[in-house]
Amino acid sequence: MYGPQVRDGAIVIDRLSDAAALPQGWASEQEGGTYRLRRRDDAAVFGYVHGADSWKKLLHPAQLRLWSARREGGGFVVQADDDPAERFALIGVRGCDLRAIAIQDRVFLDGEHVDAVYQARRRNAFIVAVDCAEPGGTCFCASMGTGPAAGPGYDLALTELGATNGEAQHRFVVRIGSERGQATADRLHLPEANADEVRDATAVTDAARAHMGRTMPPNAREVLLANRESPHWDEVAKRCLTCGNCTMVCPTCFCTTVEDTTDLSGDIAERWRLWDSCYTFEFSYVVGDTVRKSAPARYRHWISHKLATWHDQFGESGCVGCGRCITWCPVAIDITAEVAALAETGGKA
Repeated sequence: MYGPQVRDGAIVIDRLSDAAALPQGWASEQEGGTYRLRRRDDAAVFGYVHGADSWKKLLHPAQLRLWSARREGGGFVVQADDDPAERFALIGVRGCDLRAIAIQDRVFLDGEHVDAVYQARRRNAFIVAVDCAEPGGTCFCASMGTGPAAGPGYDLALTELGATNGEAQHRFVVRIGSERGQATADRLHLPEANADEVRDATAVTDAARAHMGRTMPPNAREVLLANRESPHWDEVAKRCLTCGNCTMVCPTCFCTTVEDTTDLSGDIAERWRLWDSCYTFEFSYVVGDTVRKSAPARYRHWISHKLATWHDQFGESGCVGCGRCITWCPVAIDITAEVAALAETGGKA
């Protein structure tokens, strides 16, 4: 079982020992380049906004050994790593991250070549989603159609009630999204939610939608495709450190590289797949040279792929409005503000 917990001043996703490890009574404050935890005035279990972690790290690991080889006699014996996937539950998946998982399903499971590791981990994941009650300052899921209510793809979805209005014991309204979810609910012998509880659950996400921190312009794809040569890219590059933080925290980025290693004796060799970023200088290295040498070219590639050409590749946007790229950018570059600025400078409203 994996879920959110407080560690080193942040909300992280890791293995849960029990429900007591959940971040009850904690909230997070987020703005561009800013993240901090604070204590809430109530006992809400899911009253925080996600940290840098996303569920991607459990389904698409940052480091994965593909195979190992051992010297034996006059040759080598190669052993493929099957990466046996455990059965696990993901507790506290927000609407934006639920959509991100669905997007990665398209990347890794659709088409001719299926990622076997992702497929096994995805099959073995039981998802308990949670509706958002208080979006963060960098959230814009409402304008991307991904939240604050959890959409399809969960086994069970929770809406937390009571914690914010002084009730002695707060409650959860549960929605069932799969046969596995139904079987789990049956074992818990949950009572049927009454009309007032259903109404209160809807009010939670309605209020969150009304207090969203940011908004993505609805015509982002058209703006980016029409402004490939805009001078605004140079203005962004004056601030961008090309550190790749935005790609590392993004729950849909999927780029990887492959590295071969050997031990000092030369008897053991391994091949590893590692997360990579289109912000690295070497990422676009092709036949003796790097295609995207400049910071403007790399930032333009990332944002244009995420919001525009991802539609052509996968039939939907690659952005889910989680706001992580804004929060964890050291210089607070705001993807929503950059699209708006391009629309203004390029004359595309």
